[in-house]
Amino acid sequence: MFTTFPKNLALGPAITLLATCTSVSSASGEDRIHDPSPHQRTKQEAMAPHPYVGMWVTDDGYVRHELLANGRYDEARGTRDSAYQGRYEVSGNHIEYWDDTGFTADGDFVDENTLHHGGMVLRRR
Repeated sequence: MFTTFPKNLALGPAITLLATCTSVSSASGEDRIHDPSPHQRTKQEAMAPHPYVGMWVTDDGYVRHELLANGRYDEARGTRDSAYQGRYEVSGNHIEYWDDTGFTADGDFVDENTLHHGGMVLRRR
């Protein structure tokens, strides 16, 4: 199937765009390795060390989150150790959780010793 264009259609911008895309895509592989995409930079920044690694506990001690330095977490509830496990990422003062079963959650560190998560307040131990 062929597409026909009106004779009065200006193709200048389309040709310029095509030329620009071609020159960008022809950058050497080495350049791309040293200049990660914005998504890759965000992921790298999220995995950078942060000050929140450690144990976070509700005031009654029922819920305990251990944020591990490798980006994993282990949550205990009541007498049930390792009730939930998964990965997490911190960006600024915000934390995103991905449970190994597919459940997701998030929270915010309101100061260096207080985490608000799922309607709970957890404190650093």
